[in-house]
Amino acid sequence: MKFFQPFTREILDSLSEGVFIVDKYFRIRFFNRAAEEITGWSREEVEGRLCNQIFYSHNCQDFCPLRAVLEKKQPVRSRMCSIQHKNGYELKIRANANVFWEDSPEPQGGIVSFQNLSELEAIHHHLMQQSDYHGIIGVSKAMREIFGLIEDISDSDATVLIQGESGTGKEMIANAIQATSLRRNKPFIKVNCSVFSPQLLASELFGHVKGAFTGAIKDRPGRFEMADGGTLFLDEVGEMSLEMQLQLLRVLQEGTFERVGESITRRVDVRVIAATNQNLEEALREGRFRQDLYYRLNVIPIHVPPLRERREDIPPLIAHFLKKFAFLYKKEITEIDDSAMEALLKYHWPGNVRELENALEYAFARTRSGEVIRVCKLPPHVREEVECFLNNQQESSSQEPADEMARIIQLLNQYQWNRSKVARKLGIGRTTLWRKMRRYGLLRNEQ
Repeated sequence: MKFFQPFTREILDSLSEGVFIVDKYFRIRFFNRAAEEITGWSREEVEGRLCNQIFYSHNCQDFCPLRAVLEKKQPVRSRMCSIQHKNGYELKIRANANVFWEDSPEPQGGIVSFQNLSELEAIHHHLMQQSDYHGIIGVSKAMREIFGLIEDISDSDATVLIQGESGTGKEMIANAIQATSLRRNKPFIKVNCSVFSPQLLASELFGHVKGAFTGAIKDRPGRFEMADGGTLFLDEVGEMSLEMQLQLLRVLQEGTFERVGESITRRVDVRVIAATNQNLEEALREGRFRQDLYYRLNVIPIHVPPLRERREDIPPLIAHFLKKFAFLYKKEITEIDDSAMEALLKYHWPGNVRELENALEYAFARTRSGEVIRVCKLPPHVREEVECFLNNQQESSSQEPADEMARIIQLLNQYQWNRSKVARKLGIGRTTLWRKMRRYGLLRNEQ
């Protein structure tokens, strides 16, 4: 059976995704090189055999993507499947399938492309293992105390109020609380209170009935009903209007509410975790937040400190993000130099962990595979006073020697021969500066 021309085979063999083609009797007629690498089977071993004799998939009977496309004559996208490697272990794949027509009005077979997800899962698992606690990176005393508190309350259904600046990871703390709680296998619903108007937030939380307001074309349950038996995470709870705060207080006190436009009282069993980047004590004094609601939410308070107050967490966070971006960008970059690390440790991080991640992604995108991230690859506002020469190159070694020596002498005199300050100003490491000083005979009483 002639499926395609030789040049088509070459194209399919060049793909990183596995590809195989079957005829209408499910016999394998083509197997590309990536499919060989992923499954362990060679092309010669599989061609002519039934695909279920090769893959031994649990999906073969009921959820076979090939059977689906041949019966419905429509493509299947991103179907998650499990197949068996030649050596006997299970592989998780994401498969796409389509009909193979071969210039015929009737399907002549099917073509499947697939990705190996097991490697992705292993990388994700490895990254998670590097984390200190349920995906949260932190070695500082403050973060270790938070991890301990989360463990202590794992058997409690009490409400939790997480406070901290934007970007500190409040949602990740909420995720960890849920993951260790008695309700970890129950619904976990999240709502950002700041993105809805008061009327829409009421509908979002409590649901509405048909005709309750313009656009309410049918009955709709709210997030409290969806979270019944589980947990509801209210992010940016400090943005709620006073009217909405009163309605939320009732649910916390009585476990009851009404949908918008309805008079039927409904009862739910929901644990609430709330978070805000606002100073609620200040909001209480100004009358923007109800005191009774504050005490209902603040049964178990958790304050997530800003990154500038836990700088010992910066190096492990950097290591974590470098691994993440190395995978996403397919680059071999695992280190940053001393000057870049010093700049990152000195910066005040108003955007906290989120800003650190963005700064490293910026530097990662500007650094070539196999190189070390240098200070001049960081965003300008992060490296602050560091001068970067020649179109932001990280070192001034490509300057004319006389110009470079003159600049080093000028800075040495300016900073009373403090090498750390001079290196930081030049955007190079202390070792690099020492090497340049030795080259220009600027070392004092040193051999």
